[in-house]
Amino acid sequence: MKSQSLVLLLVVLVVAIAACAAPPAAQPTAAPVAAKPKVTHIRFALDWAIEGPSAPFLVALDKGYFAEEGLSVVIDRGTGSAGTVTRIAGGAYEMGYADINAMIEFNVKTPDKALQAIAMLYNTAPMTVFTLKDKGIKTPKDLEGKKIGAPAGDAGRRLFPLFAKQAGFDDKKVEWVTMEPALREVALAKGEVDAITAFYGSGWFGLTRNKVDPANIVTFMYQDFDLPLYGNAVMASPAYLEANQEAIKGFLRALARGWQDALADPKAAIEIIKRREPLVDGDIELQRLQMVIEKHFLTDEVKKNGFGAVDPGRLSRSIDLVAQGFELPTKPTPDQVFTDKYLPPKEQRMPPTK
Repeated sequence: MKSQSLVLLLVVLVVAIAACAAPPAAQPTAAPVAAKPKVTHIRFALDWAIEGPSAPFLVALDKGYFAEEGLSVVIDRGTGSAGTVTRIAGGAYEMGYADINAMIEFNVKTPDKALQAIAMLYNTAPMTVFTLKDKGIKTPKDLEGKKIGAPAGDAGRRLFPLFAKQAGFDDKKVEWVTMEPALREVALAKGEVDAITAFYGSGWFGLTRNKVDPANIVTFMYQDFDLPLYGNAVMASPAYLEANQEAIKGFLRALARGWQDALADPKAAIEIIKRREPLVDGDIELQRLQMVIEKHFLTDEVKKNGFGAVDPGRLSRSIDLVAQGFELPTKPTPDQVFTDKYLPPKEQRMPPTK
C-alpha cells in the first residue's frame, strides 16, 4: 500500500511539474487600430459673392466630393479679384478663385509672392462696361469725360486701360468713382455715374433688379474688342502646390465633378446655392448661371479640351496683351502663369452629355 501511494504521489508531482513547465495558453490579440486617414484643410476664397456662377465649388462641397478626396474645405466669398489674389499671397487662404489677368499683374509687381493658376473656369473674360442708352454713350470712345463706378479691386477696372487701348480711346480721360460692390448697379440706375465695370452676368442682373429696362442697357464686353483673354481661374502659391500635390489633384477632381453637375442640372445647383445663401433670388441666380455657362464655362474650346485647360498659344497672346495694357516691366512665361499638371485626365474633365 505504501508503494502504491508513493507511485501515485510521484504521478501527481510529474503532472504538476509538466503543467508548470507548459507554455501559457495563447491569448487573443487585439485587432490593430486603423490609422486615421490624413485630412488636408483648405481655406478657399472666391472672387466675389456666392452667386449662381459659384455653383461648381458649392456643389462639390455640398455633395461631399471634396470630403471623398480627404479634404476639409472652407469656402468664403470675396470682394474682387485683386483682393482675393492678395489674400492668397498673404497666406490668409491656401487657395482661391480670381481673374488670371489680375494675378499676372500682381506676379510681376510682387514676384516674391507670385501665384500660379491651375484650372481655368471662365474660358472667356467676363469683364464688361455697362452704360444706358439715355447716357448717349454709343461707342467706347464716348466714355471719355464720363464717370465710371467700380470697386477699387474690380477686374474690369484693373483691365480698363487694356480695353481702352484696344478700343481706341484714352483711359486717362475718364473719372473713376470708387464704391462698394453692392452700390455699383444702383449708382448707374440712379444716374450717379455714367457707366460701371462688372462681370457680364453680375452687371446685367444687377441692373434689371434695379428696375432698368433691358432694352436700355448698353454693353461693351472686353472679349468683343479683340481681347482673347481668359477669366477666372483656381490659383495658389507654387510652394503650396508643390508641398500638397496629391491634395491639389484631389481638389481638382472634386471640382471637375461639381462643374459637370452644375452644367448638367443648373436648377439643382441653384438649390445648393440657396441653402448656403437663403436670401438670394433663385430665379435670377439660375438665369445668371445659365448665362455664364453659355458665354464662359462651355465654349467651343472647353468642348474640345475639357474643364480647366487652356490653349497655350492663346494664353501666350493674352499674357502679351496684359503686359502691354498694364505697361508691365517684365512679362512672365505661360508656364509661370499656368500649369495643367494637377488636372485630372481629359476623359474626367469633359462636359456632361445630355
